Amino acid sequence: MTGQDWFDKDFYAALGVPKDADDAAIKKAYRKLARQWHPDQNPGDAAAEAKFKEIGEAYAVLSDSEQRQQYDAVRAMAGGGARFSAGAGGRGGSGGFEDVFGGMFGGSGGGRTRYSTGGAGSPDLDDLLANMFGGGGMGGGGRRQAGFGGPQVQRGQDIAASTTLAFRTAVEGTETTFDVGGRSVRTRIPAGVRDGQKIKLAGKGQAGMNGGAAGDLVITVRVTPHPVFSLDAADPRNLRMTVPVTFAEAALGTTLEVPTFDGETVKVKVPAGTPSGRTLRVKGRGATTSKGAGDLLVTVQVVVPQKLSKAAKAAVETFATETAGDDVRADLAARAAQ
Repeated sequence: MTGQDWFDKDFYAALGVPKDADDAAIKKAYRKLARQWHPDQNPGDAAAEAKFKEIGEAYAVLSDSEQRQQYDAVRAMAGGGARFSAGAGGRGGSGGFEDVFGGMFGGSGGGRTRYSTGGAGSPDLDDLLANMFGGGGMGGGGRRQAGFGGPQVQRGQDIAASTTLAFRTAVEGTETTFDVGGRSVRTRIPAGVRDGQKIKLAGKGQAGMNGGAAGDLVITVRVTPHPVFSLDAADPRNLRMTVPVTFAEAALGTTLEVPTFDGETVKVKVPAGTPSGRTLRVKGRGATTSKGAGDLLVTVQVVVPQKLSKAAKAAVETFATETAGDDVRADLAARAAQ
């Protein structure tokens, strides 16, 4: 950030707070805007990225009492944000530095206070204003970033953490505590979290330096699989399970009694002629969350017996004879050619 920025930019307007706002109001406004305009919430949006940078610059200055005092003084001198330019050769030209600052510090007429320029005839605002507020020269041409002569503002680093949850805990949601740099951060893991899902806690990472924003805490959730249930990919409130059935049950139809996630059982009707892999929906018997109860999705899997008794084998052979005219692969070649 250059010295001219302090003349041009209204940091109070950037955060949407009045000039007499206290530290708490400034911090609250910054956090709200930072969440709204964070690049992670607006991927690929250059305007949002610029806005996020703008509010970060504003907060870096206004959250530091010394820099805020200097900024208020500069803005008051400039009448709220005028841009100054030097006349030809540093003379002449209304509104030049010599006219403004000379009048401020007692210069008049031929005895105006003179200010050096930073190359190509343009005044170096950073050096000039740093001297005004006791910051000294920049030294070696290096500009300091936070205020005039102040230390560099730096955002805190993000911290990565992980937690492993049992499937039932992940479905129901829980609270857990993380140790972040010697401090405890407690957070709610929402119901229906998936294996590998990342949860970001804004501002819970490492503290920033010199008024910079804190980093984020990024939590990776691992979920151990359940032997029966799994989460539906489309809706985490829906639970899936696979139920084995015999060929006779699938062919002739049956009513199954299957377990539910809450420990009870529910009856599921399997229509006659149900093929292996078909999914039957049981309304309201999935996971229960703040958004309501999901459904239980029961996938039928026809089990082929590994061994047959003589009578069973004879029955299957009779069935095969009776259905010999049925070609279940009749359209396979045609579909393959598409």
